Amino acid sequence: MTRPATSRTKRNPRKVSKQHLENVALWYLARYQASARSLERVLMRRVTRSAEYHDTDVEDGRALVADLIARYRHAGLLDDAAYARARASSLHARGISLRVIAGRLREKGVGEAEIEDALAAIAEEAGEGSPDLAAARHTARRRRLGPWRNREERAARREKDLASLARAGFSYDVAKQVIDAEDPV
Repeated sequence: MTRPATSRTKRNPRKVSKQHLENVALWYLARYQASARSLERVLMRRVTRSAEYHDTDVEDGRALVADLIARYRHAGLLDDAAYARARASSLHARGISLRVIAGRLREKGVGEAEIEDALAAIAEEAGEGSPDLAAARHTARRRRLGPWRNREERAARREKDLASLARAGFSYDVAKQVIDAEDPV
């Protein structure tokens, strides 16, 4: 019996070695921006699957991963502060609130000091205006909320528009300021 061309066969995990983990880490870093913690998670998934299949010790793999992460940090391939600044700037440009940005960086394993520095850099770029206000305007424009909605629907949908911005992580004051604006800015 032949398998259909669209089905993929699941391959058995390779046995973990220092060279294999290094190859996986370099491939991952070439393809994705990553914090040290997120790269560690990727590598540890490989180690765990390999240890279960080949009946080896997970702790040996954990030591290899820790050594690899330390070497990459020392070489500058992994820099959580640079990752946090770049990711925060990218998310802010998409209209994401500072609160949500901080949460996403925490999920990636970035430390609080790096998060605070990244958010401070966004605030510095915003200058005199509030970075959350600029992001809320961007979100409202993209979703056609408040002043970007047609006049007939605007009053009837005000509460729903406020709730939409609240779910996006913006404070009530910021959401109210954007939704109640007379003209799109």
